[in-house]
Amino acid sequence: MKLIREDADLFFKLMWGLQFFVNQQLRIWPDVQSVKEYAALSTPGKAKVRDALWQNSKLINAYLELNPDHLSAWEQEIVCKWQRFIADTFHIFRFLKKNTIFIGKQSQVYAVLGIQDNLADIFDARPLPIMVEAVLLPFKGQIVYDGLLKIYNVSFGSGIRSDLQETYMVAKQNARIIATLGPEADVKARVESPGKSSQEWLAIVEEIAKASERMRGGPVVQGAALTLLRASAKVAEAALKRMEEKTFGS
Repeated sequence: MKLIREDADLFFKLMWGLQFFVNQQLRIWPDVQSVKEYAALSTPGKAKVRDALWQNSKLINAYLELNPDHLSAWEQEIVCKWQRFIADTFHIFRFLKKNTIFIGKQSQVYAVLGIQDNLADIFDARPLPIMVEAVLLPFKGQIVYDGLLKIYNVSFGSGIRSDLQETYMVAKQNARIIATLGPEADVKARVESPGKSSQEWLAIVEEIAKASERMRGGPVVQGAALTLLRASAKVAEAALKRMEEKTFGS
């Protein structure tokens, strides 16, 4: 999933204007004299300014106060909200129809949109998960990245993949997938139907486990089936308890 064309154009208009202002203030590329010239810089050239922006995010307020690009009130509001940025190392864990799942170092799970391209298309040849350095930003009630990703060429074993899967499932079951970086993020906006919480499933599985212990088999086939049911219930119960410990221990 990516932004519609009009929103992608708006995003880069605002981002290049802000970064050009930062470049002027810090004189990273003093020969660049206009937003158009800045937009034509190479990606490594823009990366230096981009890094300086997030290291000096107070310049966002300076840009808005001067408003050299004559932004409208609602455009200024979009840029102002970028002060809620999150810079971190993430695992890109899953490509969904509506968004891409990013998992941060502190086990936060984010639903992120591409800008001009779907992230699934950008990383088409790479196996998941993918480790990246990224800056996440609020944009019109959704989360995007700032246009640049630093990709680590590392692969992950089954242990890391299992941990990420568990982190994602805990967030999904408990409606903790973060879909916005606005004030409403405090209530963990739901981007997928959470279904039953892990606590509810644990109660159900515990009841099944207790009931299976009270059952007594007749024929051999029934006895084998009951043995399998008891074993499965115990495995499910143990897994859900681990999820609960992870959820409330974090």
